[in-house]
Amino acid sequence: MFNRVILIGNLTKDPEVRYTPGGTPVATVHIAVNSKFKSGDDWKEETLFIDAVVFGKQAESCGQYLSKGRSVLVEGRLRERRWEYEGQKKSKMEVVANTVRFLSKKEGPSSSSGSTDVGMPDEISDVEPF
Repeated sequence: MFNRVILIGNLTKDPEVRYTPGGTPVATVHIAVNSKFKSGDDWKEETLFIDAVVFGKQAESCGQYLSKGRSVLVEGRLRERRWEYEGQKKSKMEVVANTVRFLSKKEGPSSSSGSTDVGMPDEISDVEPF
């Protein structure tokens, strides 16, 4: 079987970093991915909202360097989480990230072409701890 997804989008909120009882950092990043498609003679835009879960060192880096509005590339696998809330069964699809790449901010009047924040890593990759 093959389960791999690659998304490029913008963060809809700041990353949420927490720690497992064993001390492993876990971050959740909320991403909006825009797509354009043609419907008849008109072009339409669709936005998909996806959560990604990031583990380890890259989770801490996401919490430190990313914020709402930043562009990211997330690569990982898709998984479904299931739970029960107030007697109703719930489920949600999310990405378990292997790689998070921080993409350049939109250029402003004082930024140079193609630059990223000073000291900010371009890509961080960790293996899922379990």
